[in-house]
Amino acid sequence: MLEIKVPTVGESISEVSLAKWSKKDGQWVERDEVLAEIESEKATFEINAEKAGLLQIKVQEGETLAIGDVVCFIDETAQRPEGLKVEEKPAKEKVVAEAVVSSKPATDVKATPVAAAIIADKKIDAKAIAASGSGGKILKQDVLEAIANPGKKPGTEPFTRNERREKMSQLRKTISRRLVEAKNTTAMLTTFNEVDMGPVMDIRSKYKDKFKEAHGVGLGFMSFFTKACAFALQEWPAVNAYINNDELIYHDYCDISIAVSAPKGLVVPVIRNAESLTMAEIEKKVVELATKARDNKLSLDEMQGGTFTITNGGVFGSLMSTPIINIPQSAILGMHKIEERAMVVKGQIVARPMMYLALSYDHRIIDGRESVGFLVRVKELLENPELLLFGKDPVKTLLEL
Repeated sequence: MLEIKVPTVGESISEVSLAKWSKKDGQWVERDEVLAEIESEKATFEINAEKAGLLQIKVQEGETLAIGDVVCFIDETAQRPEGLKVEEKPAKEKVVAEAVVSSKPATDVKATPVAAAIIADKKIDAKAIAASGSGGKILKQDVLEAIANPGKKPGTEPFTRNERREKMSQLRKTISRRLVEAKNTTAMLTTFNEVDMGPVMDIRSKYKDKFKEAHGVGLGFMSFFTKACAFALQEWPAVNAYINNDELIYHDYCDISIAVSAPKGLVVPVIRNAESLTMAEIEKKVVELATKARDNKLSLDEMQGGTFTITNGGVFGSLMSTPIINIPQSAILGMHKIEERAMVVKGQIVARPMMYLALSYDHRIIDGRESVGFLVRVKELLENPELLLFGKDPVKTLLEL
């Protein structure tokens, strides 16, 4: 009988919880098939079958386990059930590919192959389907429910007073602990400014197609903000520093964390050496990290060691907020919704696409001069995107001023 144990998932992690079984007790499993998902305080991992055989489950979903605990057994001596056929991978991939090609909604939302095929055949808007699968995946039953009850979401019966209790996940526990720790251990303050996003939006409108053709990735706002922050952080090093006991640790590099809303909760993967990357390299890294976060595939290394964080509440419609510092970092920049507002430009009232910026910072290391100076510099770089080429005014550089 083969024992399947909880693997080591990180030096600082001593316990995990079993989030979900992908197979049932007594079911035949093939080698390398995913048996279950385990969740640590930082990420979600998969447990795979080391050999083919009959599965014997030992622990239930939601149980807390220590590293090295046995989660199940595989009877490798058992005979494969007669008539059991293993679905060929190419055939599965073909179904998914056909569904993706014939149904645009399926490209935007994760779905099982069968669900994707029904969505494509019935031409259903996948975004309107309430997903009940792991990680926000649409299952066959979800699609059938949507077809049977068009325009109605499950569980929305009138005057219901139902309650449900869910055990807090390891990741949510960690998020909760770190947020409280940040509030209790830092002298946190927030300063605000606003930026005219017109110049950046004009560049995107003019060059987005050529950029996509040349680099194979879209031109978004994150590359502009990341580039602007990298220049500003090098000019205001205290914003890019840590406090460690009675020492200040400064960084000559900019490892910028980007806050991403993943199915299991908020995660902050890191763009390493952002100050040395091109716009295209930044955009590619943002897409890579965001995709991994959505699919719960981020490694521990990809989520550790950032020196500064950018969070974009604007994608959810937030007009203004005071973001909480991602400790041990000393500052976090909040982006918000772009909204046309009446602004006075050269004595004339005009409508401009404006965005509020919020910089939350640890006042123990960053003074008002540094925080305001940093935010004003970010504003200047975004309103004059040509400065992002090397951080200086071309004319002043020419004149050596």
